[in-house]
Amino acid sequence: MQAENFDCMTIEEVQNEIIEEFSVFTDWMDKYAYLIELGNELPHLDPKEKTDQHLIKGCQSRVWLVADMTDGKINFRGESDAVIVKGLVALLLRVVSGRTPKEIIENELHFIDDLGLKQHLSPTRSNGLLAMVKQIRLYAVAYNKIAG
Repeated sequence: MQAENFDCMTIEEVQNEIIEEFSVFTDWMDKYAYLIELGNELPHLDPKEKTDQHLIKGCQSRVWLVADMTDGKINFRGESDAVIVKGLVALLLRVVSGRTPKEIIENELHFIDDLGLKQHLSPTRSNGLLAMVKQIRLYAVAYNKIAG
């Protein structure tokens, strides 16, 4: 899904929409299949962006996260070499991309817990997910200082 569709929605509204989408699945295998589908829709990063500078530390699989600020909003792009993790990246980017640094800093990303993602991921994937969220917040704090 493209971030443009969510421009008029708050971070809270997008998270609630994601929770609602996942609520139709009762089986975790179906939820994993949906995550993989979301990851497959994620645009590929330019190979030049797949550098150590953009690599998330703490992830078992390789995850790259790129952030640029335009017109006061942070646009995130990301990719992973693991299909489920790529779906997690797609979900995170859907929530935070195109937001101001302040919006990202002031909002808790509760959809991760609400969906039960941490409990249904391996400990290493769960740690990687937390590392991605931490990196998104670090970008937001850094860009907030630049903008402020």
